[in-house]
Amino acid sequence: MRVFQTVAEMVGNTPLVELRTLSPNPQVRLFAKLEGQNPTGSIKDRIVLRILESARTSGALQPGQRIVEASTGNTGVALALFGQLLGHPVDVCVPESVYPEIEELLAAYGATIHRVPRQAGIKSAREVALQMAAQTGAYYLGQFDTAVNSRTHYETTAAEILADLDGEGGADAFIAGMGTGGTITGCGRRLKEANPACLVYGVEPRLGVHVQGLHSLADGFIPPVLDETVLDGKFIVGNRHAFSHARRAMLAEGLFGGISSGAVLHAGMRLAMRMERGNIVLVFADGGWKYLGTDLWRDDAGEDEHDKAEDPLDDILWW
Repeated sequence: MRVFQTVAEMVGNTPLVELRTLSPNPQVRLFAKLEGQNPTGSIKDRIVLRILESARTSGALQPGQRIVEASTGNTGVALALFGQLLGHPVDVCVPESVYPEIEELLAAYGATIHRVPRQAGIKSAREVALQMAAQTGAYYLGQFDTAVNSRTHYETTAAEILADLDGEGGADAFIAGMGTGGTITGCGRRLKEANPACLVYGVEPRLGVHVQGLHSLADGFIPPVLDETVLDGKFIVGNRHAFSHARRAMLAEGLFGGISSGAVLHAGMRLAMRMERGNIVLVFADGGWKYLGTDLWRDDAGEDEHDKAEDPLDDILWW
């Protein structure tokens, strides 16, 4: 035990917890990396803090300089907190489809919110953020663009996973949301260095479906950070299973994960049925408390008529 000098020291070193009741295959163990334990409740604390520290050290970010970023939620919240602590005003460009709680958190941390029409999505929000930076002289954080993103996960998230599974047989498969591509790229590279046979899968929603924290690459935006050569494949998961499996993790294991965590769990359980044996690491990118305003925790969560309709792209291993 030790006394932390700042909240920044609380970033990372998150728990890896075995999901003992959820694996459909007794020869396959599921482990959840609980990124909701970071200060603002998501994995994005890791990259935001590293990007800011790197930019301040290099001089690219000057003391008191305004920062602008595009985000569907968690990166913006992390930036709002750490920007505030470091003395930087923060502007966050968000699609109108983000959950209301996200905007409330951004405002609570003092960020200025700029809404982008929901149809435009994160691609246009990024373009707006780049324009704002160019016109105002603000520093563009660039979570989708900077190599610091994937390097952070290579040096921290993956290193923690390897240390935690030392003596447990290591990681045979790794599953995370596609998001910016940083987690998949950074963790995937390092885990494959440790075990070239380790399988790396991304999770994304089907085209046109909004799952908080996840984007469909088919919607037209492939993040520059993403190295698709690291991927062995990806799962397309719809809202119905993302919601139901987030609730399932809470009821079965007491893990209050967010909606993208449910999608990753669903993919992990499907992969476990395809494997003979081994360890699968699942990234639970954030906690469920940000989504209490949704119907996530109802028995029939996600069971609207649209989701009940069978979709050939829903819940399949793609590639």
